[in-house]
Amino acid sequence: MGIWDKLKGEIIDIVDWLDPTNDTIVHRFERYNNEIKNGAQLIVRESQVAVFIDQGQIADVFQPGKYDLKTDNLPILSTLKGWKYGFNSPFKCEIYFVNTKQFTDQKWGTKSPIILNDDRFGMLEIRSYGTYAMRIEDPGTFIKEIVGTDGNFTTDEVAEQLRSIVVTRFTDAIGESKITVEMMAGSVNEMSDLALAQINPEFKEYGIDLTKFLIENVSMPEEVKKEIFELSRLDKIDLNKLAQMKAAKAMEKAAENEGGAAGAGIGMGMGFAMANQMGQLFNQPQSQQGQAQAQQGGGNASAGGPPPLPNAAAWFLGVNGKQEGPFDIPTLQNLVVQGALTADTLVWRQGMNAWIKASEVAETSGLFGATPPPLPPQ
Repeated sequence: MGIWDKLKGEIIDIVDWLDPTNDTIVHRFERYNNEIKNGAQLIVRESQVAVFIDQGQIADVFQPGKYDLKTDNLPILSTLKGWKYGFNSPFKCEIYFVNTKQFTDQKWGTKSPIILNDDRFGMLEIRSYGTYAMRIEDPGTFIKEIVGTDGNFTTDEVAEQLRSIVVTRFTDAIGESKITVEMMAGSVNEMSDLALAQINPEFKEYGIDLTKFLIENVSMPEEVKKEIFELSRLDKIDLNKLAQMKAAKAMEKAAENEGGAAGAGIGMGMGFAMANQMGQLFNQPQSQQGQAQAQQGGGNASAGGPPPLPNAAAWFLGVNGKQEGPFDIPTLQNLVVQGALTADTLVWRQGMNAWIKASEVAETSGLFGATPPPLPPQ
């Protein structure tokens, strides 16, 4: 230390701090040997407080304003060792300026995935990230609990120390919210408020007020996301119409199948299954519609419509040793057209003693006569 530096320390009597950064929370004012003279000027600007520490103890906290550092107007400081001599004897005192403005756009995120137990999808992992804003509420507590003797304390150092608190309390808030996974994307505001209520009390123990906590994104495994999208689309679709459309397309594809004996067998199986499904989808609504019309008209001829037809006979088919059906006559006609029902196919309905070839039963033999023979080769 040169003679000029020592002299500068003796003659400088203004104690203040201008923050050249946007991320400094605490700055220790450096003086030669930390000596402060009687009558020195202390300037504390808006969004600042000055904390005096003597022999490791907090002596006083000064709010924004201009102060003359004299023992007669500093009752707390004057009781400490050295202040009672009116700064006339060498006295060492550390001064920390604490930035009390809001520090916004502080980043947080989950380094490791959070494991949740969802009622619908079971155990799954999610990740999340966002921002938060904070300000120093109790400078003395903040210095004692967080800063210590660090001469220049920044927001990055706070983030490192408090990140585990943020992630842990955020996990607790998500678990207690009972918000389902598919609703998380539309409930970020609610989850943010819940997390803020969980985290802020613990921040206050360190003299920090968490003023805002925002969740920007909640991500989940791709397979869960796809399943959520599919379920949401199904909620908007008329399932009956969708099933009818798929059944019609499957029947059309089965009728076009010309892949030989094996292909014919597969086509026949699909034809029987689709025919049964089509009968349930198309015939049942028509039957219900006919019954509703009959009830509305009272069953009278004068009402403008005939009474409903009696239930058609239910026919069963024997294909490759398996029973298929039941089918009504119109459905059997469609199967004949597709080639799934032939004259040698065994049929049975209630009242018959045994399975009989379709060509030997009066009701079904007529189906083959109405079918045109195959076209001759060109």
